[in-house]
Amino acid sequence: MTTTDVQTVRVDLGPRSYDILIGTGILANAGEILSPILAQKRAIIITDDNVADLHLATLTRALDGAAIDHSEIVLPHGEGTKDFSHLQGLVEKLLDLKVERQTTLIALGGGVIGDITGFAANVTLRGINFVQAPTTLLAQVDSSVGGKT
Repeated sequence: MTTTDVQTVRVDLGPRSYDILIGTGILANAGEILSPILAQKRAIIITDDNVADLHLATLTRALDGAAIDHSEIVLPHGEGTKDFSHLQGLVEKLLDLKVERQTTLIALGGGVIGDITGFAANVTLRGINFVQAPTTLLAQVDSSVGGKT
């Protein structure tokens, strides 16, 4: 992938600033993109059962190619997943996986996955790193770019 394949838009919010990457083939090159910015070469991918069938293998291959250690947590799809019992279960799984403050969570999915992963990242160990890989247009503009999560 060349840098011309991806455009970067910087959202300048002082200490809460972040970059938005726009382009094709980003998921297949996620390891190359994330490797230089990860505090630790370890990520936990959080997705749902529908998205896992479509995109999880692409992301895991990309992370493997960049020697980024990863685990996956697959949640049920749908709005029903956005509740306290699923959040509690997610945080417990993260702790079982022995996440550290430098571990990065990757939300691979739509708005529900982005929201629950962002919340879990916030409450686990007083806050851990979080990257969104939105797979729906609404998730791209609402919870990812819009900064809701």
